[in-house]
Order: sequence, then structure tokens, then C-alpha cells
Amino acid sequence: MGLVYANITLSNPRLPELKPMEVTALVDTGALHLCIPEHVANQLQLTPAEYRDVSIADGSSVSCPYVGPIHARFDNRQCFVGAMVLGDEVLLGAIPMEDMDIVVHPAKQQLIVNPANPNFACSKAKGFKVTLKHDSEKSE
Repeated sequence: MGLVYANITLSNPRLPELKPMEVTALVDTGALHLCIPEHVANQLQLTPAEYRDVSIADGSSVSCPYVGPIHARFDNRQCFVGAMVLGDEVLLGAIPMEDMDIVVHPAKQQLIVNPANPNFACSKAKGFKVTLKHDSEKSE
């Protein structure tokens, strides 16, 4: 499969008067985070919350600014996410893709809304049990 690119919209929710930016992002299901180049961080007036050590593709480690929140949109999906300021192009990783419930269609080599959930994003939250108050009252 070749490289997949998608147009996404990024904005700074802390400064709604700033115009959103439509950017072309490299979609990378093997990466975790949203990564943005410095000029995008500057346009959105994002300031570092901290610096993080990041392992990059060649195996080396670099320290880079972590900024946010960023409001990201694709098609009828949106999320709020932090980003590493790193590289020369926007990279869309698995965390914002999962949050927006968007997937790569391998045959079309396109980013698409999850066909199982076309109208709104769905998420899975497993690993904990929800106890409703009326259920616990019945057992007493």
C-alpha cells in the first residue's frame, strides 16, 4: 500500500477568532500522535505545554514541544488533541484517528469515516464495570 494523505482542518479552540487551517496530512496508522510542523503551531498560536522525548522512524530520539489543545476535523468527525511539533508536514496518527472513528480504506488508499458508524463517531470503553444506583439498591 502506498502513502495515504487526507485533508483535515485544525484550529485553536482557545482562540476562536483565528481562522482554522486546512492542511494535507500524511495518515500513519503506525504512528500514535498528531505531529505538526512549527509553521502550523505558529499559525495557530500554540505554545508548548511541555517538551517530550520522541522516538522517530530512524530509531533516534528527539525532544520536541507538545502543544494543545487542537481541534481537529475530518468529514463529519472532530476531536480535541495535543500535538508534537515535529517534522515538515502534518502527520495524523492512531490516537486522533481512533478518537474521530476514521479508518484507512486500503483498496482506495483513502482516509474515510468508519463505514460501521457513518453518522457519528463511536468508541469502545472497556475494562471497567458500570454499576447503576438502582442495581446496587436491589441487591441490598
